[in-house]
Parts: sequence; C-alpha cells; structure tokens
Amino acid sequence: MLPDPPGAGGATHDPAQSEPAEGILPELALDQDVPAPLEVVPLTEPAEGIPPVIDTPQALARAVEAFGAGTGPVAVDAERASGYRYGQRTYLVQLRREGAGTALIDPIALPDLSALSEALVGVEWVLHAASQDLPGLAEQGLRPSRIFDTELAARLLGLERVGLAAVVAELLGLGLAKEHSAVDWSTRPLPEQWLRYAALDVEVLVELREILAERLAVAGKAEWAAQEFEAVRLAPPPAPRVEPWRRVSGLHAIRDARRLAVVREMWGTRDENARQRDISPGRVLPDHAIVAAAQALPRSVPQLVALPAFSGKGTRRRAALWQHAIDRGLALPDSALPSVRGPKSDGPPPPRAWADRDPVAAARLAVARDVVGALSQEHSLPTENLLQPDLLRRLCWTPPEPLDEQHIAEFLAAGGAREWQVSLVAPPLAAAFAAAEG
Repeated sequence: MLPDPPGAGGATHDPAQSEPAEGILPELALDQDVPAPLEVVPLTEPAEGIPPVIDTPQALARAVEAFGAGTGPVAVDAERASGYRYGQRTYLVQLRREGAGTALIDPIALPDLSALSEALVGVEWVLHAASQDLPGLAEQGLRPSRIFDTELAARLLGLERVGLAAVVAELLGLGLAKEHSAVDWSTRPLPEQWLRYAALDVEVLVELREILAERLAVAGKAEWAAQEFEAVRLAPPPAPRVEPWRRVSGLHAIRDARRLAVVREMWGTRDENARQRDISPGRVLPDHAIVAAAQALPRSVPQLVALPAFSGKGTRRRAALWQHAIDRGLALPDSALPSVRGPKSDGPPPPRAWADRDPVAAARLAVARDVVGALSQEHSLPTENLLQPDLLRRLCWTPPEPLDEQHIAEFLAAGGAREWQVSLVAPPLAAAFAAAEG
C-alpha cells in the first residue's frame, strides 16, 4: 500500500478548492459529496521565489545537506532539449522538499549528482510521467529508492486528461503555465522566465501526490499503483530498435526496396551528422525531405536541390552529403536491399491479417478485447493500463495449453503483467475463452 507522506512540499491551498467534480471516479462520487468545479487560479510565482541555479560543487554540497535534512517526499522533475539536441540528455534538474525548498541544478556543470541521490535513500520521489525522466536522471547518478508517479496515478483513476497542468487544474484548482515546456533547455544562461516555469513544475507535486494517493486508496487501487510505480522504477532501458530508420514519417509512401535503401542511407547519414553536431536529426534534415528524395531519386546535386524540400540554405549547403547517401542506396546490389515487408518480428502479425491467417485466433482476440474493454469500463481506467495490447495479442495468437486460468496467468506474468493485472484479467479471460470454445 502507499503510505501517506510525513510532510508535504509546496504551497498549501484551501482544501475546499482542491477537487472539482469533473473527472472524479464514479465509485468516489457515490461515497462523498462532489464539490462544484471551481475557477482555476493561475500559479504564477514559486512560494520562495526563483532559486539561483546550482552550478558549483559548493552550492551542490549545500543542497545535498538541505535535502538530506528535509522531511517527506521529494518532488523531482527534469528538462530536456528534445527537438533541439541529439538524444535525451537532461539539461536541468528540479527538486523540492519540505524543509529544503526548491533547487534548480545544472547537470551540465555538475554531471555527477550521486551525492544527492545518496542523501535521499529511502525517500519517496514524486514525478509526473516518471518513465520519461528516470533514464536521464540515472545518467546523472540520480536513482530513487521508490517513486510515486502522478501521471500513472491519474491514469489508474480514470482521469480524462493526465498532463501535469490538467491534473493540477482538476485536483488543486491551480493553473500551471506550459508555454516553456518545449523550449531549448540547453540554452545558457537559462532565462528567468524559464527558471520560473521550472520551479513551478515541482511546486505542488507533493500536494498533488497526497490527493491522488487518497483517491487511489478510496478506489481500492493503492496496491495497483504501488506495483505500477515499482515496475516503472525498475524498468530496464529499452532495447535498441530494429531498423530504426523505418520510423521516418511518411515512409508508407515508399513501396519498393530500392527507394527504401535510399531512405536507409539518408537516415544513417543524417543520424551520424546530427550526433556529431549535437543537433536533433529533424533539424538537420526533416523526414519529408528524405521521403521526397527517395521518391524522386535524383542522380546529381543540381537535381537534388531542384526539389522543394532541398531548397533551404542549410539543406543546400550539405546537398553533396545527401547526394552521396542517395548514390550509395542506388548502387547497392539487389541482395543488400531492405525488405519491403519490414524486419522479422517474434510477435504476431497485424490483427487485420488474422482472419485470413488464423480465424480461430482472430475470434479469440475479439473475445479477449471484449473482456478487457468491459473490465476497463468497470474499473475506470484505460485498457492499455489494464493490460498491454501487445501482450494480449501474443496470448491470443500463441495461447498456452491448456487455455485455462492458471496457464493464462502464467503467460501474462511471464510477459511482464503485474500481479494486480493478472488477478483481474486472467479469470474472466479463461471463462470467456471456455464459453467461446464450448
């Protein structure tokens, strides 16, 4: 179960204004009076003002001492420069804890923050969409002992909108500005208005955690949430994608192997250039330009720059680089061309092909989707949070033998389903499969 925090960071607010009716769970509405929706009050300034950015070992040592001496959970957030820089490096770390206030730390100047992590051993970290921030925080040596994910909690409670600003508005009646969420956080020095935004992102996270934890407990979902949070905390880094170039937007317009080879060569050239320059690949060359070149197959730089997608100054300057990539794709022997169908997968085929390839499996999937959909509605949570769609497809395509509750449960657990998911889903799935076969 999720313990109540011994202390709460952030400003305190009138509890009578903390829970608008919209988005409240049906089971909660039956048990308590639901306050009317309130006007959202903008949250414009951090309670103690904007703290100075910590970028020296001496300032970090003071922060480590302060946060180690604080009480209750610690709110944590991180800012990246997605769309500007290559990769998902963290460019600002924000923390807030009762008794310590808010800290804004520059991880570029201070890449090793393990001392801070050590000072917070055993302390619950409160994050929103933790899976996005934990990998980058780990690169700085920041690894929590346990977490509370406010986005995951909102999903489990069936809230319609689960972005931080939306959840804070609905549950706390406060408005968080989000106009700086997609800025280039690698900028130095960081503008004051960006730092204000960053400090506000952790201002009320712990207070939000308290309300979400209470609602989870009332809904009987606290243990579900605890299992989900731990799964996120312990999740290994994702495996490298097989043929990542196939994620180029608009690739569906390319239908022959030769042109796919050109896309692959251009993608690889772009990725290497972006890595060397530490620039987001999309800023080096947009996906639509790669697709346009693969469709046109220019044989020379003049033909390439005649394409509208390559008429920009920066693109024209590197036109020879892109033409060399195109030429390599054109020169490949047929045996080296990529498959039009894509890489082989250990998973089942797309469901649209099941009716022809295995009608029994298709019927099984239809039954399973009905079961999961009904459970999702009954428990007010998204189907993908009840059970991963890929795992459900795998169960229906290659079912265990015999297809009973025990073997279904074992199959789901081996596929990564949490205990609460298995106990909720396996019995009705077994019953539905048995009824369909009977």
